[in-house]
Amino acid sequence: MLNLWLNFVRRLLSWLRERDTRLLLAALLSAASFFAFMEIADDVTEGDTQTLDERIVISLREPHDLSDPIGPLWIESAVRDVSALGSYVVLTFYVSFVLIFLILIRRYKASLFVLGATLSGVIVSHSLKIFFSRPRPDIVTHGAHVMTYSFPSGHSMLSAVVYLTLGALLTELVTRKRLKSYFLLVAMFLSGVVGLSRIYLGVHYPSDVLAGWCAGLCWAALFTVIARLNALRMREPAADQPARAASPYVNES
Repeated sequence: MLNLWLNFVRRLLSWLRERDTRLLLAALLSAASFFAFMEIADDVTEGDTQTLDERIVISLREPHDLSDPIGPLWIESAVRDVSALGSYVVLTFYVSFVLIFLILIRRYKASLFVLGATLSGVIVSHSLKIFFSRPRPDIVTHGAHVMTYSFPSGHSMLSAVVYLTLGALLTELVTRKRLKSYFLLVAMFLSGVVGLSRIYLGVHYPSDVLAGWCAGLCWAALFTVIARLNALRMREPAADQPARAASPYVNES
């Protein structure tokens, strides 16, 4: 059975390598993120991360007053602003503006890609929270209002889904590798600071945030794979014609 599975994986990787290097990388990234999430979830379920989680959360509070985050008041205010970058309201604005832009320039497939990744990401995030039902940290006073379960961090996961998806979209609009790298780095930075802000505010354990990043990265990479596979399927060249580079985002009629 193991040999059959390994043979299937080899054939799949060989097929992907012949088709598109970026497709292969996205597929590997999605798989690696999925297994990382499962490993974190297993440790959290067994309670292996609890001690370290609590120690990190407490380290971000004043020793004499656990209701007061470390640093001056303006830092706490700034962190709340950063945290809002991963809120439903802000992400809805971003996605809505991008969808309107894509529709105006008649990139309908790209708009469906962004909408599908975002809406499905919200559903998966809520489903995971309900499945694990991990309580929020109760060892410090929360620095933001929360209403859902703790694992995984919804802000971390959805900001990763949205920003990485939009980052992948933008990389298809430019040809310079430097600009492609810039868009992806900005996307990772935004999702990164959003997750860290949730730990600082005491509304999530570090393992919640790490799992949220992994889940969001897995979902964004998975939709990139789906989009590129669809683009390749729609543009498979004839036997006597050279293959064209396929973009799942912008090369549409």
